Amino acid sequence: MNVSPTILLALGWYDHRLVQGIAKYAAAHDWHISAASIVHEFVIPRGWQGDGVLAWLAGEDDLAEFVLSLKKPTVDFSLRRPGLPFGHVIMDHGAASKLAADHFVERGFQHFIYYSDSENWTFEERGRGFVKALLEQGRNCKWIKPHESSKKAKDRTWLQQRAWLAMQLRNSPKPLAIFTANGTLAVEVQEACKASGLNVPEDVAIIGIEDDLLLPQSAQQAITAVDPNLAEIGYRGAALLDQLMKGGPIPKEPIRIPPARLITRRSTDFTAVQHPGLLKALEFITQNCGADIDVDAIARAAGMSRRGLHQAFVDHLKRTPGEHLREVRLGIVTQMLSETDEKIETIARVSGYSSMNTFFVAFKQHRGISPAEYRKEAQRGK
Repeated sequence: MNVSPTILLALGWYDHRLVQGIAKYAAAHDWHISAASIVHEFVIPRGWQGDGVLAWLAGEDDLAEFVLSLKKPTVDFSLRRPGLPFGHVIMDHGAASKLAADHFVERGFQHFIYYSDSENWTFEERGRGFVKALLEQGRNCKWIKPHESSKKAKDRTWLQQRAWLAMQLRNSPKPLAIFTANGTLAVEVQEACKASGLNVPEDVAIIGIEDDLLLPQSAQQAITAVDPNLAEIGYRGAALLDQLMKGGPIPKEPIRIPPARLITRRSTDFTAVQHPGLLKALEFITQNCGADIDVDAIARAAGMSRRGLHQAFVDHLKRTPGEHLREVRLGIVTQMLSETDEKIETIARVSGYSSMNTFFVAFKQHRGISPAEYRKEAQRGK
């Protein structure tokens, strides 16, 4: 008789979406998850006996030492302790940062800030990724860290830190695009803008990360956010643990899961370019990207020659009109694949692709997987 594997969840940090992904894999493979094993309240189950551990070792050393002492196959969803002999499945923070950078560049921004407020490996990876993505597109980025801004920074009160942030925003060139290390900091930036009389997004456009739609402020705030794909991370972590429990090798490098998408909201609903013809072209693309349009049609709508349009796009957005049209269409595609059950053929048609072959090739080049595979991953936690 086959005995169901018993898995311990040793999560020093908890998110329902991660657990949903784990639960989906567990249900499909007849796993038993210990009922008292979610350690977000730091209750270590003494004397536990089982087959494997799914851990998030981002907090206290006690939990890491406990998991290590079990000597069971383990997958860690954090890289805070990369030297431990565990498999690692984490978010691709560089890919998340590139989504944010590309979104800002598409809208013509020239001034950028990355904002983090503590020493945290995820914040550092996101910051380096954002700076790198912008440099590759000929842009510079200022990285502000209140905890490193002065010798007395650690002694600042909450109000003093808010005042420091507001000063940074007021003194930065406008329009400004700011990417924050997490969603909480994005709300903080929005509140600092309000206190300083700065308009969002006309003066300061904001993108956050780890957007949780269950947070109360999510219903009140309209902040663009990167969807971290936590359900897929949980599912893939469980799949890796399954391999380890069957004797598979521990991967030498962490498995990095790309974000699901960028959830666009009002905080970035602004085009930061002054060129009148380019503005007409961008508006035409937004309103007609689902139709059978090409660069010549865009040039006519902008009242420009094809050559002049090309140069305006390259000068202001660092991309060609065709590249921008493709990015807008693929943005619609990823949103529909994530949020609807429409047939893939229908999605291709309403996104402006003239043939299924063209659509599949473009999507595979964009995401590295097929549209069906992307939909499966994006809807894993639903």
